[in-house]
Amino acid sequence: MNSDSDLQIAGDILEVPHLLQPPREHPATVAEFVGLARSIAADRAQWEHLVQYDATTRWYHRLRTGPGYEVWLLSWVPGQGSGPHDHGRSSGVLTVLDGTLTERTGRGTRALEAGAQRVFAPRYVHEVVNDTLEPAISLHVYYPGLTEMPMHAPQCSAPATYDEADALTA
Repeated sequence: MNSDSDLQIAGDILEVPHLLQPPREHPATVAEFVGLARSIAADRAQWEHLVQYDATTRWYHRLRTGPGYEVWLLSWVPGQGSGPHDHGRSSGVLTVLDGTLTERTGRGTRALEAGAQRVFAPRYVHEVVNDTLEPAISLHVYYPGLTEMPMHAPQCSAPATYDEADALTA
């Protein structure tokens, strides 16, 4: 019996953008929702003029809805964060449009620069923070549409991942 996973054989589909199909009018698969997020990200004229920055709270705007899904645009001034949360029964695609955001999970921390995407399943707990000195913008696609965002207690600091350890010694 072969123990190779699809990921080991084909690689991460999100790291191979030329393999993604153009989004259908009504996405139905993870790859199609990722494609939808990429196409919206690439069309700055569709969203850039809407962005606002608010120093007192994270700004957000529902950009689009479709059959069973929603697309949200968020801005993050330096220091703003979401707090640890999940998205209830919704799956999602997070795409960083401008700037850099930090995602913290129970498994570690990762910097997400413009163009980075994260796909997550229902009940995935994370915290997103703008740890930089520049504002950031992100795009979020939720399926089904977001109906809850339960907050969680802050997690204890997770041990550094291999990448973080390398960054600390570099």
